[in-house]
Amino acid sequence: MDEITVRNFRCFRAEQKARMAPLTLIVGENSTGKTSFLAMIRALWEVAYKDTVPDFKEEPYDLGTFAEIAHHRGGRGGRPGTFEGGFRVAGREGATGFSFKATFAERAAAPFPRTRVVSDQTTSVTAVQSDGELWSRFKTQGRTWDHKVPAFDLRPPDDARLFTMRDAPVGFDEDDYDSPPTVDDWNAVHRVLNFTLKGPRTGPFASAPVRSKPRRTYDPGRPARDPEGDYVPMYLAHLYRQRKRDWQQLQRNLERFGQVAGLFDDISIKSLGTRDSEPFLVQLRKRGTRLKRPQRNLIDVGYGVSQVLPLITELLRPDSPSLFLLQQPEVHLHPSAQAALGTLFCEVAGKDRQLVVETHSDHLINRIRLDLRDGTVPLAPEDVSLLYFERDELEVRIHSLHLDGQGNVRGAPPGYGAFFMNETARSLDF
Repeated sequence: MDEITVRNFRCFRAEQKARMAPLTLIVGENSTGKTSFLAMIRALWEVAYKDTVPDFKEEPYDLGTFAEIAHHRGGRGGRPGTFEGGFRVAGREGATGFSFKATFAERAAAPFPRTRVVSDQTTSVTAVQSDGELWSRFKTQGRTWDHKVPAFDLRPPDDARLFTMRDAPVGFDEDDYDSPPTVDDWNAVHRVLNFTLKGPRTGPFASAPVRSKPRRTYDPGRPARDPEGDYVPMYLAHLYRQRKRDWQQLQRNLERFGQVAGLFDDISIKSLGTRDSEPFLVQLRKRGTRLKRPQRNLIDVGYGVSQVLPLITELLRPDSPSLFLLQQPEVHLHPSAQAALGTLFCEVAGKDRQLVVETHSDHLINRIRLDLRDGTVPLAPEDVSLLYFERDELEVRIHSLHLDGQGNVRGAPPGYGAFFMNETARSLDF
């Protein structure tokens, strides 16, 4: 996703556009819509790529009912009947760029996507669900036509052959149109629909701001992902017991981060029996300068380790998704570990993996700035977007800032960083 748009959504009344990048950092005061923005990204992914009605109350986000989500100014302004969200994917290496937009209305007190539009530079497909009816509008260069078929139920023909009229949707009759769509028209429609049909199949990983508490012993279980990271010890034990090669690779990567962050040097799984069904421990060790310290239980090494372990495991596991939505990853971490997390984000983000990070940590942001300046990470300055959410009376404005080659923040409004500047001036007795 290269750009996100929202309108009439929570604290965003007027349309707001946010530039996205492989690594996007979201900053701003509390209650400025940062978490709501992450929830919208996940909802748009589910509508566009999964063709489903998103649940705006699904963990780790709970935005409430439609009445609580649609922007409300109070007084005579009332509440709008719809809210909107969309995203744009730019074309790369000669490929066509696409845009997707969903308009949400109220159904049984919850939002549902009443209208969906996917388009490129020349063609658009609109799917509308209204009053219990489904119909679609197709628009190509010079031709617009409607048809009572769910647009996103259309499936393109085999890529190896050209579209023919027998591939048209059921119920389509050329005699119903003065100027019926041609083969080229249908091919243009299917090209646009391919954008959603061939999108990523694995959904985004959305983390909660506070992760699970560590336990002294764990019982084996199915390692299904969850926002709090309860699954992580079971996942690590599964790899250790069933997929040794994957475990060794992940273990090396976890230990590398642990050493750089100053959190731990070794991580291991200790089985409390001979069978895979028996309990196990997660153990870590900090080596020291001359003596090899004993291994310690996860619950005994400080809360920061257990809070960051789910995040770094998800980022470093071999089957990671392509989109991460992370809330306050720096929770309970020492400033040096927060900075190390910034470097890790720069190392894992890229063309095929996008990280959207809500953070209150200047240590994390400053490390990213310095890494870009020094060229120690694979990202370039244009690969990082800094979104500043600024309160404006009853609304919030999104400022899309960028970093230059020296790591400086460019395009910042006067309010950005004002608190830290005022505190610095106060400490210097200005």
